[in-house]
Amino acid sequence: MSEMQSVIDFETFTRVDLRVATILKAEHHPDADRLLKLQLDDGTEGGRQVCAGIRKWYDDPSVLEGSQVVIVANLEARVIRGERSEGMVLAATSKDAEGNVDDLCVLRTDHPLPAGSRVS
Repeated sequence: MSEMQSVIDFETFTRVDLRVATILKAEHHPDADRLLKLQLDDGTEGGRQVCAGIRKWYDDPSVLEGSQVVIVANLEARVIRGERSEGMVLAATSKDAEGNVDDLCVLRTDHPLPAGSRVS
C-alpha cells in the first residue's frame, strides 16, 4: 500500500466539489501521447471538457463513453497541450516496486444518477 497523505481538516475536505458526470465522448488528445480528451455532461448547460492522463489504460477510449464517473468539479481550469481541462476525473492506481503506476481504473458509479449529483 502506498504512503498516506497528510491529514486535512473537515472544512478543507468540504471545499472539494465532487460530482457525478457522464462521459459523452472520449478520444485521444491530438497533441499528447498520455492524455485522453473527455467531453462530460456534468449537469450544467454545455457540460465541460477534461483532459486525463489515462490513455495507457484505455487504448480504445470509446469504452468509457456512457460511463458515469466522479470528477473534481471545482478544480481550477487549465490548458494542457492546447486543450482546456476543466476538472479532474478520479481514478484509482496501484504502483510497482519502483513506484511507477502499473494499473489504473476510473472510478465509476454502480448505477445511473443524474449528471451533476453531489458526491459526499
